[in-house]
Amino acid sequence: MSRALDDGAFAGKQEDPSAVDAASLLAWYDRHARRLPWRVGPAERRRGLRPDAYAVWLSEIMLQQTTVTAVAPYFHSFLARWPTVADLAAAPETEVMAAWAGLGYYSRARNLIAAARAIAAAGRFPETAAGLAALPGIGAYTSAAIASIAFGEPAPVVDGNVERVIARAFAIATPLPRAKAEIRDRLAPLVPADRPGEFAEALMDLGATICTPKRPACALCPWRDGCRALAAGTQAAFPVKARKPPRPVRHGTAFVAVRGDGAILLRRRPPKGLLGGMAEVPGGPWGDDPHAPTEPPLDAAWRIADRSITHVFTHFELRLTIMQADLPDHSAPPAGCWWSGRHEVNGEALPSVMRKAIAAACPDALFVQRKP
Repeated sequence: MSRALDDGAFAGKQEDPSAVDAASLLAWYDRHARRLPWRVGPAERRRGLRPDAYAVWLSEIMLQQTTVTAVAPYFHSFLARWPTVADLAAAPETEVMAAWAGLGYYSRARNLIAAARAIAAAGRFPETAAGLAALPGIGAYTSAAIASIAFGEPAPVVDGNVERVIARAFAIATPLPRAKAEIRDRLAPLVPADRPGEFAEALMDLGATICTPKRPACALCPWRDGCRALAAGTQAAFPVKARKPPRPVRHGTAFVAVRGDGAILLRRRPPKGLLGGMAEVPGGPWGDDPHAPTEPPLDAAWRIADRSITHVFTHFELRLTIMQADLPDHSAPPAGCWWSGRHEVNGEALPSVMRKAIAAACPDALFVQRKP
């Protein structure tokens, strides 16, 4: 192992507390904080404004494994439709799932509804990381982020951006994900008691705008004088990541039936599991065999669409063969299915993979692009 990646290389060396500390980071944040729809920035806080726990929670759930750019319109849409957690708790699950469609990771939406109902039943948000972690869909990062930003708890908040910043600042050689505990231990003493939420937001901003995965702008970093990786010239080596195994490939068939009036045959997925509770075009199970026979949902002149589709989930790649058929107007749906009209289908809770399947069979459909 090189000297730069050897923890022992820095044994006995004390990092400069004036360089890697909360004060220098917060001074930078006061000047360069990103303006985000859910954030109460430094200037607003100085005027006495405080973050709304509902907005913080909603944004943090939406931001899990999703970009700020993708989340912003959904965040605005949800707040306009359900302005309070009580409003969201009272909403029908099918409506919330439909509003979430296109944002991905649909278990988040199911947990969002369950958590909203638990919060509404209790009459208030839990104000600690421990209390928040007891809610559905809220793990270590999200509970710490909400508690810190909304309620001022000095909890270490560690997302992907923070992992990268701290791994570089302290040249942590342990590969992720094993390094998470070490990163948290390094971060915890830095969290200030007076501005913990802004410190968490500042670290996330630093990772998103300066300490980026590739070509970090180290000359602009408020922690440049105390960064061990920069001192050794090894910024690109951190964070160290364990090698990922190849993503497995699964295969399946999707049946896109279209009536003469443009309606699409849909059904509901089981409430639990991948894409649970979402709408889909009928199809068979997804498995390893690309030639596994699949029974169509109804008798029709089925034909293979001009193209198949590929969709990448977190843990596997899915390749779907698309079968299509044209049905007469007023054809009855088979048991467990329904016809969604040409102008209604865009409002269905269809995940992206199913929109791709419909678009492969109906390239001129009005609902190919999902907008919140």
